[in-house]
Amino acid sequence: MPRENYQEQLDELRTDVVAMGDLVLDRYETALRAAETGDDDLADEVIGGDHVVNDRYLELEENCTELLALQQPVAGDLRLVAASFKIITDLERIGDLATNIAAYGGEEGGIHSAVDFRGLGDAAGEMVADAVAAYETSDPDACREIDVRDDDLDERCRRASESVVRELLEADRARAATNGTAEPEPDHLADALDDVSRALLAIRDLERVGDHAVNIAARTLFMIESDDELIY
Repeated sequence: MPRENYQEQLDELRTDVVAMGDLVLDRYETALRAAETGDDDLADEVIGGDHVVNDRYLELEENCTELLALQQPVAGDLRLVAASFKIITDLERIGDLATNIAAYGGEEGGIHSAVDFRGLGDAAGEMVADAVAAYETSDPDACREIDVRDDDLDERCRRASESVVRELLEADRARAATNGTAEPEPDHLADALDDVSRALLAIRDLERVGDHAVNIAARTLFMIESDDELIY
């Protein structure tokens, strides 16, 4: 196979990975809106369309495998293919998380009053977008910045989880004082626990989206500089 065609394949692989990132981020944004609004149609769109991301992942996985088997790339080219293979795996998992997130909204929408759901969701999504952009442009500084931003996201998620639990406990104490009993009402407790459970799961999944952004940045940094500081 002519070497020019080989270089075209490498360029096309990078372009296709970026396009997969755009696809996943579009679905992720739809998932955030579905959770915010409780829109079942939007949720079904995300959940029912997960196969589109999976099919794209399998197609790019096959492209990476063919490049490795047929072209036997070395040095920088090998790192590009290896990084691309890892990155599409993270993107596919973000797509899976989007299907979870889409289903977390209550009947009237929203996650929990104690959670800045949109703020956390936007922060995690922006990290993914910037990580994919760093891969596209081979920007090592952006990769390291994403790792720093993840520390902030983790802390915000930790505080949000604490706020959800604290609000539940305080509401139960207030209700017990009003009713003159230490026992919560079973029906109300079940509803409250359901809200708390959905909120904690949503926070966990948003934090995981940020983790996948760091993985993308880590593999990109290794691709650019053979630097594994963000991988371990």
